[in-house]
Order: sequence, then C-alpha cells, then structure tokens
Amino acid sequence: MSNVKTGLRYSEDHEWLDTDATPAKVGVSAIAADSLGDVVHLELPEVGAELTAGVACGEIESTKSVTDLYAPVTGTVVAINDEVVDNPALVNEDPYGAGWLFSVEVTSEGPLLSAEDYAAKNGGDL
Repeated sequence: MSNVKTGLRYSEDHEWLDTDATPAKVGVSAIAADSLGDVVHLELPEVGAELTAGVACGEIESTKSVTDLYAPVTGTVVAINDEVVDNPALVNEDPYGAGWLFSVEVTSEGPLLSAEDYAAKNGGDL
C-alpha cells in the first residue's frame, strides 16, 4: 500500500495541500504517483495564474498515461518547483517532499479530506 502523509489534506483527485507552509504547497499523493507509474513530464500552472478549486490547472504525463492536475484550492500561484519540472521522477521518489509541484496564496479551499479519510477511501497507509 502507498503511504499517506498525516498533517496534509487531500482532494478527491489525489492532490495534497500543506497549509502549514506559507504559502501553501500542492503536490500529488503517493497513491496517485504509484498508480501513474513513472512520471516523465509535468505541465504546471504559471506563476501568477489564478486557480479555481476543482478545475484542471496542469497535466502529469507518465509512461502509462496523461492525467489532469486539479487545483485543490482557489488562489494565485506564487511559485513553481523548478526541480520537479527538470526531474519529474521526483514525484515518484518523494511525492511529499522534493516532489511538491507549486505554491499558492489560498483565497478559498475546495472540498478536502483529512489524511485519515483519504487513506480509508483510497486504501493507503498512514
């Protein structure tokens, strides 16, 4: 089973949100990374982009498929993780650390699950 990190909140679409970080950080869960397979390319929102919770804001391409990346919150993108853009494999290697995707100044949150609820719904381990 895939690890679900406690202290984060999760969208139904497998994005995580760390509101303890300022600005908030966004990434994809280990469950999503495992199901995607080897991530080979990321298309992330640009700095300054206005995001709407639940709306596609980018793409993740793996050796298996291309899937949309959804914004877990409404707000403005303030930073992109250039390391993960240059090395998309970080999403698979360290989805909750070096594999974070972007930071956002949050104006409102979409529906989010606790780590416990997300793990129970998706078969992950805390």
